[in-house]
Amino acid sequence: MSALAIEREIVIDAPAEVVWRTIAEPDQMSLWFADRVELVIEPGAHGYMGFGDQGGPVVVETVDPPRRFSFRWNHPADQEPVTGNSMLVEFTLTPEGDERTRLRVVEGGHELREWPEPDKQRYTDEHREGWGEFLDRLTAVLAVRR
Repeated sequence: MSALAIEREIVIDAPAEVVWRTIAEPDQMSLWFADRVELVIEPGAHGYMGFGDQGGPVVVETVDPPRRFSFRWNHPADQEPVTGNSMLVEFTLTPEGDERTRLRVVEGGHELREWPEPDKQRYTDEHREGWGEFLDRLTAVLAVRR
């Protein structure tokens, strides 16, 4: 893993379809991720995710239930998000039997930004830690459903 890679992988005791709904349905996303989610889950859809007093626009990239979901965020407000001006968050779900799911989250794009290296590293460190916290919350939400 490179110094700027943001990747997390966990195994969840829930079927892929249940994990999918929890990571991809806006009303479920607000239980473990953003506290405000205004989003239609279809490729190209524009929406918003809020985290307290922070947040911003997002654009859905990939919707392939129950295997892949991705969106772009952290792009300039006056531009469409593309490679080089935004971050891409990708969720990949892999069933492990009927009752467990391996979930991999990768966030990238910051390494391509025209930021000073210390800013790229700070983003990496903050988001690695953040994804750890969010995935802990996701696991807790899914544990209650069992």
